[in-house]
Amino acid sequence: MTKLKRCFSSPLLLVLVLAGLLTACAALIGPRDVELRQDKLQQGLDRKFPMHHRVLGIFEVELSRPQLAILAENNRVALTFDMNVTPLLARQSWRGTMAVSGRLNVDTLRNTIYIADTHVDQFALDNMDPGKQAQLASVANLLSDTLVRNVAVHTFKPEELRYAGVQFELTAIDTRPGALVARLRPAESGGAGR
Repeated sequence: MTKLKRCFSSPLLLVLVLAGLLTACAALIGPRDVELRQDKLQQGLDRKFPMHHRVLGIFEVELSRPQLAILAENNRVALTFDMNVTPLLARQSWRGTMAVSGRLNVDTLRNTIYIADTHVDQFALDNMDPGKQAQLASVANLLSDTLVRNVAVHTFKPEELRYAGVQFELTAIDTRPGALVARLRPAESGGAGR
């Protein structure tokens, strides 16, 4: 009995036993889904705006007040922004709105969900004739391609990816009405020690 006590009092053995238990625990826990409610995602987006961007070297564009919509029926999301466009060489500016939609993508290295393959669904500037609006539609497409497409909808904090002592990694994202569903799986290497 005293040999057994001495054996378990060894720090190395204790660490090995705990590592084995955590590995077994990870195998038992398996993949899991985490629901991200739309109102929580909206709060995170609100903190990232307004965004400013210079387009084509001649327009200063400010996007503000993003409104997130989850399009669960086709596994996409939409963002509507208030927009202010100011030509650098003119004294006027135009206010309006822009709406884009896109599919969701995951960046497993940064544990981030972002919008990809964006499409401009609406572009309207107040007090501007339709001909000029059509000309400025290229600004909206450029904004969609450069600024909006990589807007992080949610970034997981490291502690959000730990459960029961097991480190998880983000693998996929799906939509449902009013929420996103993040698919997580136990990290394959070094998960217990991270």
